[in-house]
Amino acid sequence: MKNFEKYTRQYFDAPKTSMKWTEKSYIEKAPQWCSVDLRDGNQALITPMNLEEKLEFFKLLVKIGFKEIEVGFPAASETEYDFCRTLIEKDLIPDDVSIQVLTQSREHIIAKTFEAIRGCKNAIVHLYNSTSVAQREQVFRKNKQEIIDIAVSGAKLCKEYREKTEGNFRFEYSPESFTGTEPEYALEISNAVIDVWNPTPEDKVILNLPVTVSHSMPHVYANQVEYMCDNINCRENVIISLHPHNDRGCAIADSEMGLLAGADRIEGTLFGNGERTGNVDIVTLAMNMYSQGVDPELDFSNMPEITELYQKVTRMHVYERQPYSGQLVFAAFSGSHQDAIAKGMKWREEKNCDKWTVPYLPIDPKDVGREYEADVIRINSQSGKGGIGYLLETKYGYNLPKKMREVFGYHVKDISDKAHKELFPDEVYSIFMENYVNITTPVEVTEVHYVQKNGIEATVSMIYNGRNAVASNSGNGRLDAVSNAVKSYTGLKYKIETYEEHALENGSSAKAVSYVEISDENNRRFWGTGIDTDIVTSSIKALISAVNFMVKTDK
Repeated sequence: MKNFEKYTRQYFDAPKTSMKWTEKSYIEKAPQWCSVDLRDGNQALITPMNLEEKLEFFKLLVKIGFKEIEVGFPAASETEYDFCRTLIEKDLIPDDVSIQVLTQSREHIIAKTFEAIRGCKNAIVHLYNSTSVAQREQVFRKNKQEIIDIAVSGAKLCKEYREKTEGNFRFEYSPESFTGTEPEYALEISNAVIDVWNPTPEDKVILNLPVTVSHSMPHVYANQVEYMCDNINCRENVIISLHPHNDRGCAIADSEMGLLAGADRIEGTLFGNGERTGNVDIVTLAMNMYSQGVDPELDFSNMPEITELYQKVTRMHVYERQPYSGQLVFAAFSGSHQDAIAKGMKWREEKNCDKWTVPYLPIDPKDVGREYEADVIRINSQSGKGGIGYLLETKYGYNLPKKMREVFGYHVKDISDKAHKELFPDEVYSIFMENYVNITTPVEVTEVHYVQKNGIEATVSMIYNGRNAVASNSGNGRLDAVSNAVKSYTGLKYKIETYEEHALENGSSAKAVSYVEISDENNRRFWGTGIDTDIVTSSIKALISAVNFMVKTDK
């Protein structure tokens, strides 16, 4: 690819650190979460949310369990300001939730910000200014000390306005474009702000280290985070926060490694919505923890509801393959995948497992409000007998014999292949019922009487090709006797190969289902299924269904 020579690394390796974070293999506890959907996410929308939509989204975030929610940049627009005032004046903020507002280091903006949060029970004032080499040289055209002066001035103004504004306020500082800033300089400017705010155990300060633009591999960011954690002033009173963006597709990895490196808090959005390639996806990040047995302290148990509301108010689309939340993330079309899942689910039931280890499913879909039948086993031309059989068993109660599963599986796949489409569960069920169950043409048995003679003798009343007939014959059992009577009248040649039965648990437990396999003179195999309240009658219906399938095939 041409022009690669014009690109260069825009990040700085941290001074030598212990890299203790590399010795950890998983995140042991949930971080403090801050949703920035209503600010960072909102400003990335083609059509920003209106007041009513932001209120609806805010309520969803509270329901999920966020205790810190960045609600906007109140000095930026009237909508942002009015939203902030509405939350406060209508008492919509729970006592255990803090709203967060963003401000630049300029007095009129800081003044407007404090005016917007006046009377708030709990608010975080988030001060930022950009510190990277590119921003200092190209945008602000200021030296390092002048950039520090901007940050310190803003920190002092925030402290002054807090003292004269009603409410309970905490502070957060972001050296914006942290990943393009020399780590030693990022430390210097952050310490200068912290020294102004003088945090205490009762009044901790949040230091946010944003991946404003992702420049490096995740381990480089983790080393930068560890360096800041190890060297920041008043570390015990400073909450280290991460705000990763996803330019390199590494926001999840940046977050996970940054947490291992000592960070305490994550700022992100649902489904990763944000400017350019987006923010870190909190759904994925939290569910990654959940899948490893760690409580994320956020509730995503009704993912379809969350997804629906998010799409409505943002007008964004959740990608079908989005981890944990996409419509197809649990879907298995592949026959081998379906077979493994079906066997895994069976094994789990047999062993009464308390841990989830089902192949191809990192979590139980039901834990996020999804259904096995609708979301896991999806039927198309790539599907296999295991998945199709599993669908019939779990959704409709039919436990097909192993060989019948294979035959029916090929039947369904052929229909899907010719139609070039996925078949939904009800369509699969219809194919089964229409072709295999209680089929009555051209042969129908209407009545049977038995006597003990030469084993069992059956007198069978039937309709064959539209004509009524009665035939009698004997056999070594009732089904065999009926079969011989049918063959003696119709002249059809076949033999019974397989017979299985079970109670039809789906629906009325009084019903029985039988499966019969027959073979013709050329050893072709045909299956039929019968359903009736009487087990003998269900077996006869299964036999006749198989016979009718054979006759139809010969035509």
